[in-house]
Amino acid sequence: MEIHVFIKKPVLIGLVVIALVAAIAAYTLWPRPAVKPYALNIWTGGTGGVYYPLGVKLSEMLNKYAGDVISSSVSTSGASVANMRALAAGDANLVFVQNDIAYYAYRGVYMFEGSRVGVVRGIAVLYPEVVQIVVRADSGIKSIYDLEGKRVAIGAAGSGTAVEAELILRAAGLWDKIAAQNLDFVAAAESIKLGLVDAAFVVAGIPTSAVLSLAAAVPVNLVEVPDEVLNKLVEQGYRFFIRYAVPANTYTGMTSDVRTLAVKAMLAVRADVPDHVVYNVLKVMFERISELREAHARARDIELARALEGMPIPLHPGAIRFYQEKGISIPSELRP
Repeated sequence: MEIHVFIKKPVLIGLVVIALVAAIAAYTLWPRPAVKPYALNIWTGGTGGVYYPLGVKLSEMLNKYAGDVISSSVSTSGASVANMRALAAGDANLVFVQNDIAYYAYRGVYMFEGSRVGVVRGIAVLYPEVVQIVVRADSGIKSIYDLEGKRVAIGAAGSGTAVEAELILRAAGLWDKIAAQNLDFVAAAESIKLGLVDAAFVVAGIPTSAVLSLAAAVPVNLVEVPDEVLNKLVEQGYRFFIRYAVPANTYTGMTSDVRTLAVKAMLAVRADVPDHVVYNVLKVMFERISELREAHARARDIELARALEGMPIPLHPGAIRFYQEKGISIPSELRP
C-alpha cells in the first residue's frame, strides 16, 4: 500500500530555506570539531622577554574567540632551542622560535646534529631579531670587513648567536681572520667596556636592553653588513637571513642608520596538529592583530603580507589553506 504525504508549497519552501541557511552556516563556521577542543600547549620564553607576553595574549585570544576549537595554555621556557626540543618530545605543540633555530632543528644541524626535529612545521613569521655587531663608537670599525684581525665575541658556545656569527663571518671571508671568543653578551659588554674585545655579536629585537645599558656607559655603534654577504648567505640556502636597517640614535653613539641583517621570530607547530586548529590560530591572530599588538611593541611588526618572509621550513597544511584563502602565494619550497 502506498502512502502519500502532501506538504503545502509554503511549508516546503520554508524547509528548503532552513536547509540552505544551515548549510551556509556550517560552511561559514568551518572547521568545527566533532569532539572536545584541541589542547594547545604554547611554549614561549622567559617572563622578561618578548615571546612570553605575546604567547599569553595569543592564548587568551584563542580561548576567547576559538574556544570551541582550541583549549590553549602557556608555558615559560628557555626559548628557541628548548622549544624545538619540547616540540620534538611532544611536550609542546605550538612554539615561538627564531627562524634560524627552526631551520637548524628541521635540518638536524649544529646544536641539533643527531637529533633532527622532523615533526616541526612553520605557520607564521612574526618580527625581526636583529643581528647587531656592537663596537665602541670611537673604535673606527664601520664595516664587517674592518673586523679582520680583531677580537670578536661571537656568543656563548652552542648558542644560536654563535652559529649566526660563524655563518656571517664565513660568508664575509673573515672566520679565519678574527680572534673569536665565546662570550655571552653580559660578559662581552663588560669586555667591550674594558677594551678586552673589539666587537660583540648580539641577536635580539631592538632596542636591546643590554645594548642600551652598555651605551649608557660607553657610546656604541653597530657594524654594517653589506649586500654581498647577505647574497652569499641566501645562495648557500640560509633563507632565514633578511636585510634590516637600524635607525640612527637607536643607541647613544649611533649618528647614522646602519644596514645589517636580521633573523625573525616565528610560530611553529608539530606536524600532527590538526589542520583546523592551525587554520583557526592564524585566523584569530591576524583578524584580531590589534589585540595582540596591545601585549608588546614588537607585535607592531607582525603583518599578514610579510608572514612568509624568511620562513625557512615547510608550512603546515592548515597554514597553507589559510594563506591561500587570503590570496597569498605559497612558494613551492614551503609546501610539505
